[in-house]
Amino acid sequence: MASILDEYEDSLYRSASVQQSRASVGIPHSGYVNARLEKETPIFNKQRIDFAPPEKINSLVVSSNQLCMSLGKDTLLRIDLGKPDEPNQVELGRKDEARVYKMFLDHTGSHLLIALNTSECLYLNRSVQKVRALSRWKGHLIESVGWNKFLGSETNTGPILVGTAQGQIYEAEISVSEGSLFSTNPDQYFRQVYTLEEESGPAPVCCLEIERGIEGKFFIIATTRKRLFQFVGKVPEGTEQQGFSSIFAMHADHLPSFREFPANFGFSEIAFYTPKLRSNPRSFAWMMGNGVLYGTLDYSRPDSILSDERVWVYPSDIDITVNKPISIVLTQFHFLLLLPDRVKAVCTLNGQVVFQDLFLEKFGLLTRMIKDPTVQQIWIHTEKVVFRYHVQRESRDVWKMYMNMNKFDLAKEYCKDRPECLDIVLAKEAEHCFQNKRYLDSAKCYALTQNYFEEIALKFIEAKQEEALMEFLIKKLSNLKPSEKTQTTLLTTWLTELYLNWLGILEGDPSQRNLYLDTREKFRTFLSSPKNKDCLFNNRASIYELLASHGDTEHMVYFAVIMQDYERVVAHHCQHDEYDEALNVLSRHRDEKLFYKFSPVLIQHIPKKVVDAWISMGSRLDARNLIPALVNYSQSASTQQINEAIRYMEFCVYQLEETQQAIHNYLLSLYALCRPDSLLSYLEQAGTNPNRIHYDLKYALRLCAEHGHHHACVHIYKVMELYEEAVDLALQVDVDLAKSCADLPEDDEELRKKLWLKIARHVVQEEKDVKKAMACLSSCALLKIEDVLPFFPDFVTIDHFKEAICNSLEDYNKHIEELKREMEEATQSAKRIREDIQEMRNKYGSVEPQEKCAACDFPLLNRPFYLFLCGHMFHYDCLLQAVFPNLPAYKQAKLEDLQKKLAATSQPSKSHHRPKDADTISLGKGQQSREQIKADIDDIVAAECVYCGELMIRSIDKPFIDPQKYEEEMQSWL
Repeated sequence: MASILDEYEDSLYRSASVQQSRASVGIPHSGYVNARLEKETPIFNKQRIDFAPPEKINSLVVSSNQLCMSLGKDTLLRIDLGKPDEPNQVELGRKDEARVYKMFLDHTGSHLLIALNTSECLYLNRSVQKVRALSRWKGHLIESVGWNKFLGSETNTGPILVGTAQGQIYEAEISVSEGSLFSTNPDQYFRQVYTLEEESGPAPVCCLEIERGIEGKFFIIATTRKRLFQFVGKVPEGTEQQGFSSIFAMHADHLPSFREFPANFGFSEIAFYTPKLRSNPRSFAWMMGNGVLYGTLDYSRPDSILSDERVWVYPSDIDITVNKPISIVLTQFHFLLLLPDRVKAVCTLNGQVVFQDLFLEKFGLLTRMIKDPTVQQIWIHTEKVVFRYHVQRESRDVWKMYMNMNKFDLAKEYCKDRPECLDIVLAKEAEHCFQNKRYLDSAKCYALTQNYFEEIALKFIEAKQEEALMEFLIKKLSNLKPSEKTQTTLLTTWLTELYLNWLGILEGDPSQRNLYLDTREKFRTFLSSPKNKDCLFNNRASIYELLASHGDTEHMVYFAVIMQDYERVVAHHCQHDEYDEALNVLSRHRDEKLFYKFSPVLIQHIPKKVVDAWISMGSRLDARNLIPALVNYSQSASTQQINEAIRYMEFCVYQLEETQQAIHNYLLSLYALCRPDSLLSYLEQAGTNPNRIHYDLKYALRLCAEHGHHHACVHIYKVMELYEEAVDLALQVDVDLAKSCADLPEDDEELRKKLWLKIARHVVQEEKDVKKAMACLSSCALLKIEDVLPFFPDFVTIDHFKEAICNSLEDYNKHIEELKREMEEATQSAKRIREDIQEMRNKYGSVEPQEKCAACDFPLLNRPFYLFLCGHMFHYDCLLQAVFPNLPAYKQAKLEDLQKKLAATSQPSKSHHRPKDADTISLGKGQQSREQIKADIDDIVAAECVYCGELMIRSIDKPFIDPQKYEEEMQSWL
């Protein structure tokens, strides 16, 4: 094991040296370069708004990108942040000393409530320019509003809750009509539903929040200076528009559940974090006298929505008697506290201050901080200036906090896109698990880190945790790249060694049987893993050596099967006399080469099963390669065992229809040796055509002769057309067999007569049977009595041949009479032919002047023409044109040659001084030659009518249009 570790260290030398060089310059041990090339943007990025208010800012609210700002005594400024260059200014129209106390803007940015310090309240809709007074609200100083996020619209708020400075909670609804916007009072109703009290009596309602849980359950959160109340109840389905009176009525006789803290600084404020638009808040932060109560919201709880609560005390530099917090805002992982001159951000995970931003005195005291829940922007204002904070990548360092809290799953979740941070978390988790003796979990984590391999391996070895070491190696192996072949080989070999050691230990302990089976299954899974397949295959020799050194033949066979090394598997079964198992492996994997190799061994022990396996393989096996196994087997086996060889050979011949000569020859030899009855039937079934016979005739003849199978020899002689030898051998067996052989040469009467004479001589001389000899004469018409008489001895009397001699004489007479009749018929035929010739010489046909050529349809008598017996008439040139393309090539050549000769005889002589006698002689010879040429041309051209003769019949399959001229003809028709 140590040597394998050393080899692995060598293979990682280069990467380790790189890591050491990094460590020398302060780079973390994980091997990642944790350097920032440029200054990282802070989480809370402040931006001063380029806005100089004409009057001091009294109040500011933001929601859904709609900003409303109260300036001075009587001015309201509305800005759509999507169109910041188009502000809208509205005058409140108040001439008294009333001033804006607080403003409340709903979640859609459509409804604005303006509370005045004179206990009055105004309403302004986003779509109008005129402020309306809410008459029913008069006399109440509004401290908080709980907006209805479920039933509200741009023209109707739905039932909302209003908290006053006197502790009363009112339910109200504001609605504007689209036709005439202020034709009626916008406040539909305003009724008290509850009063919040502390130990000293009614207390101002600092905050109100309405949330809906599952199954129609509503949660209402209300806060005073020291208490946080929860009202929980269901609103019947279909009655949501009727408001929340029923929920508060449930608590008319008893106080609802609440949290109370002893200290207070005159007010409190609660903030919520909503991760996505139109979803429920996930967490809350309540700023009160003792600190900030932080927790999550669990809507599945029956009585209280608050969960995982904790109180984070204020930082040490905050003295609530001097500089108490003014506002609070909650983000995903931080809450921000607004102080008169600064902003502090506290992490909700550990309560530590992670950000502080000090404002200059020239800006004035900070007045209020609010957050737009739809765009997650934070707004702060003084009486002179407005600031905005953008929250960017808030979760960037959360992983460190979760890691330090040992919440490793959460830590990994928040750094999964940053491998250098993930490596640190995994290393810390691995160390934590190792110290707590959770070695398997530690190994899984270590395998995912970039820590030095040898350090981790030695750590588990020193702790004597082989199972954890194996887990580490398995995970490390699964994370290697395909290019890291050396490391893969070493890890695979090492793991094999560890598995074998562990299995060897467990196998000897009966109490660890279940663990042994589980480990064995893991080892087999490891060996059969597709990812390890290539490595195991390339190093299978080493794996075989390891398995052999541990004497683990079971896994050696298993590994061989995985590697598809079936030769080793079959050899193993054969060595252990497990022939059935060996044959099962061969039959299952159907490898032809393995069948050829192991069949000689297997057929000696299980011949029937082996032959059955061969037959199931069908044509995939080449029977020629199995013949050596059958030959060795048949030489030492009994007749019953040889029958198995015959069974397979018959399957090849009759089922697979094999034509290989070696197969047929071997089957023939088996028949000759053990089944002579099947030999002749096989030969007869093979037929008598030498070209269609697949066995060797000479080999078959010699084989049958050696074993004395005369009938088979006679058949082979017949196939070889050695009829004399066939008759000679047949006469030794059966005269009838010889007779059947003698009639075979049908085309050679001389040979057939010779063969029958052999039979007759044998019958006369050997059997001395005159009657049988006379029967031979009747069996063969070629034999005459005079051919057989020389074979008889002199002492035989004429009585035995009397009938045969008479029959012979009668045959001669019949033959003579037949010849006479044929001569007379020939004389009559010659006479009729002469008469026909004479008649043809006198035959003629008449042609009318108006007759036309059948080919060109022009008058016939204008040019030389032909008249056929069928009545068709053609010009000479028209007939020649029709006949010539259909003539054979040799006739076309002959016709062209005759035409040239004819043209030559018609040319006048160029000599003008030849003697008269010579010219006359030459002319006479020319006339004779010319007539002969014309006759030859007529024989070719006018042999038959082109319309009625064979030429028309032969042209029936020819197309009407020449394929080569088809396109041209088709274009001419277009």
